[in-house]
Amino acid sequence: MADFDAKVELSKIPHEPGVYRYFDELGEVIYVGKAKDLRNRVSSYFAKSNQHDRKTKRLVSQINRLEFTIVPTEWDALLLENQLIKRFQPKFNILLKDDKSYPFICITHEPFPRVLTVRRVDRKLGTYFGPFANQRAMYALLDMFRELFTVRSCHLNLSPENIESQKFKVCLEFHLGNCKGPCEGRVSENEYDIEIDQIQSILKGNLTLPQQYFKEQMVQAAEKMAFEAAHEWKTKIELLSNFQSKATVVNPRMGDIDVLTIVSDEEAAYLNFMKITNGYVVATQTFDIKKKLDEPDEELLAMMLVEMRETYGSEAKELISNLKPDLDLKIEVVIPQIGDKKKLLDMSLKNVLFFRREKAERRAVEASATTSKRDRILIKMKADLQLKSLPRHIECFDNSNIQGTNPVAAMVCFKEGKPSKKDYRHYTIKTVIGPNDFASMNEVVGRRYARLLQENEPLPDLIVVDGGKGQLSAACDALKELNLYGQIPIIGIAKRLEEIYYPEDSLPLYIDKKSESLKLIQQIRDEAHRFAITYHRDKRSRYSLVSELENVEGIGKKTAAVLLKHFRGVKAIRESSLETLAAVVGPDKARKVKLYFDNMTSEN
Repeated sequence: MADFDAKVELSKIPHEPGVYRYFDELGEVIYVGKAKDLRNRVSSYFAKSNQHDRKTKRLVSQINRLEFTIVPTEWDALLLENQLIKRFQPKFNILLKDDKSYPFICITHEPFPRVLTVRRVDRKLGTYFGPFANQRAMYALLDMFRELFTVRSCHLNLSPENIESQKFKVCLEFHLGNCKGPCEGRVSENEYDIEIDQIQSILKGNLTLPQQYFKEQMVQAAEKMAFEAAHEWKTKIELLSNFQSKATVVNPRMGDIDVLTIVSDEEAAYLNFMKITNGYVVATQTFDIKKKLDEPDEELLAMMLVEMRETYGSEAKELISNLKPDLDLKIEVVIPQIGDKKKLLDMSLKNVLFFRREKAERRAVEASATTSKRDRILIKMKADLQLKSLPRHIECFDNSNIQGTNPVAAMVCFKEGKPSKKDYRHYTIKTVIGPNDFASMNEVVGRRYARLLQENEPLPDLIVVDGGKGQLSAACDALKELNLYGQIPIIGIAKRLEEIYYPEDSLPLYIDKKSESLKLIQQIRDEAHRFAITYHRDKRSRYSLVSELENVEGIGKKTAAVLLKHFRGVKAIRESSLETLAAVVGPDKARKVKLYFDNMTSEN
């Protein structure tokens, strides 16, 4: 925001409909919005900013630059906004993505087209119908197509040249009566395409055309005394009528209508879309979108209307909804009060409310399952260790000194049974000379809780010490010095038999090896050990590098540490030029370092 002068930028924006884009200091698009009056809308972000919610304040604080595009109408702004959100995926927008989660039915663009199910849309491949949120309904359609029509299922390239050269032979599907053998030229493209047209009509929700065609074929067969063929056509009419009776019919005279309803809470909006074609519900989808800012329902409804109409290929002139956006949508928006349209609205809202309730119940069950499992383990640990309260905050200490060098310690923290890595701490042993695990444990425990007391931070519900009676006793002495002994439960866990030791008790506790509480204690102990070992290796590696640099005459530990901090390793120091080294430690020391490594190279 430092380089962004809101007053100057706002003065450049016209009172026209359009789309605006906010950029951060890295040049990334962070928000795309539409407006029927660009200046008024953009100005609202910078005026009375104290009235914005937390998310909007975050957005405004990150705006470094803005761009806008003027468009003829609000509807054009809505379309452009939709495309830009998909393109840039801004972090403060509700993310709109091309739908790849639901399948489509595709009728391919090729000689003797095939009917396929696909998830990736490539308009060059064919004509798409869907998506189908209900896959069972989609497969029921495909099963009906197989019974009604004889469309090929093979992947052969049935070009006129290949058919004429008799490149292919009919397969089992032909002998079963499921295909008319276009691969051998047994059916013309025109005759084959008649069936494809029937399939397209059904997928578009228009059953009149295939019904009429089947009746004509039945009558012609009967007139020719081909009663067996006439019966087959009659069976197909009955099959199509049966499908029609199961389809959701609203009112055949209603024509083509879209239905989109919305309800929302603070976190998300829940919507139901229905596509009505010739009075039939041919597509429906219920979904939720997570709010990024405090977007009003009217704005979300308009945005998702564009998305749904594009996804389902709808060109209906009327929309039934429970809200009426203050926006020229180039489509009549109706909030019906009576009749069949009111029934449609009620059916859509019923789906939305059921979906929201189901989502809430699922979240509650998942939260309950997670909580019950976590609390079950902590309750079990409380009982196993005879604690007075649940150990929601556990801290565990471990020492590491391989062959007595570079002694270090580590503390890991678990909250609610899970690692709280931001609370992990490393310790370099300061007061202990040589390998003395007991004294090291005493030092780090004392330093940790002296610091918490000084900063008035909450103390843990349980302290775990990696080790047996000796380490536990040393940790207890540190607590006594701070007058904390007896206030915080503390235990030691010995590795050999996983015994649990208590202060001033020579007899260990053996918890069942299958116990969830023991497994959690082991997990905490192992994490402390890993964290300590990692730090020790890093420190030992760094110490060895410092030691090597100290071989250079006139270079001490302090200079060696400066070099390593800058170059990150001896190799980088060795390969650096004299000028680069001089910029870090001065010309005199740089010459000494350069001479040392040059001599090493010549000796080798």
